This record gives sequence, structure tokens and C-alpha cells, in this order.
Amino acid sequence: MEFLTTKARNEDTGITFVFAHGAGAPMDSDFMNDVSELFADQGITVVRFEFPYMQKRRETGKKRPPDRAPKLLACWQEALAQLTSTYSSIFIGGKSMGGRMATMLAADPEVHAQQLPIKGCACFGYPYHAPGKPEKVRNEHFNDVFVPILILQGDRDAFGAKEEVSNYQVFEKVSHHWLNDGNHDLKPRKVSGTTHEANLQEAVKVAAEWMKQMQ
Repeated sequence: MEFLTTKARNEDTGITFVFAHGAGAPMDSDFMNDVSELFADQGITVVRFEFPYMQKRRETGKKRPPDRAPKLLACWQEALAQLTSTYSSIFIGGKSMGGRMATMLAADPEVHAQQLPIKGCACFGYPYHAPGKPEKVRNEHFNDVFVPILILQGDRDAFGAKEEVSNYQVFEKVSHHWLNDGNHDLKPRKVSGTTHEANLQEAVKVAAEWMKQMQ
């Protein structure tokens, strides 16, 4: 498995964030690059990898649908199996689908039994439901997670906006930080008075402080 590593700068906290991409863009998309660089500025090393379908897309240039969850989770476990021998303080997470798969990994009792050095899980834009299908909420496994989860979510995310998520069941180990007027990429509208860059900086700063507190 190939990894893309963005090393910590300024101070090195000893924290590593294993950061998985979303359904439609690779590990080196603008969003993934920007977030990784911001984490590096916070003293956190970011390691990225690609799911099999995205690797095939990179090789062939043809778009492919995401693999099914068992294959995505197996890829996550393969990545961790390689990385835990090198890094001792690991947070997992991702953009959208990659973050959702990380939370499912964090709810797997077999993974818990391995006693991996996973401290928590951070998700950027959690896909609570498909756009236009709010009745099918993907949080049934949150009761079973064995590490804390932080979700960085835009106020108007079509996959789970603040107004609707506030009515969901509250889970002990799951917390949210809401980004002003952000969409699924945390991007606000111009009339909001803020910028995409500001929302990304805020999200990463909050996530980094959260990680440092739990290290």
C-alpha cells in the first residue's frame, strides 16, 4: 500500500492523523491537500492512502463507483496494520465516506480487541444521509464506538445540516463542531461573511486541539 505523508512542522506533537478520502476525489485532492497542510502547521503528521477503486481510477483514468463497505474497511485495516508499527499515537478519520468508514472501524469489536494505538476519530463532513434522503440516517453504529469521535460539519451540509442533526439521538462519545454556513466541503456562501479558507482553518485548529487533549 502506498501512503502520502505530510510531516508535522513547527512543533512535532507526536500525533499522526490517518486521513481517508471521500467517495469522489482522491487522496491528493485540493481539500485533502489543504487540510493536511493545516494539520502539519499544528504539529500533526498526516498520512493518506487510497481505497482500491480510487487506485484503479488513478491507473485507468476512468471513474469508478466506491467499493462496498467490507472492502473499504479491509483497506482501512490494511493501512493501520502497516502504520501502527511506525506510529504510536494515531487518530483516524477522513473526508465524508472516508470518515464514515473510520467510524465504522472504531465500532468494530474485533478492531478494538487488537488494542491498536487509536486515540480518536475525526470526520470532515460526515455523510449522515444521502442528499434528499434524510430518512436513512447512517449513525446506528455510534453507540458501539470505542474511541471519541469529533465531527466537523458545515451548518448547511446537504448530507446532514445542523438543523436536522440537532434532532438526532445524542451519543456519549460523539461531538460536533459546526462551521459557519458551510456545505459538505465546509465552503460558505459569499453572503455569509466568512471564507472557505477560514472555515478550514477553524476546523483543523479545533480538531488539532481536540487531538492534543486526548493524546
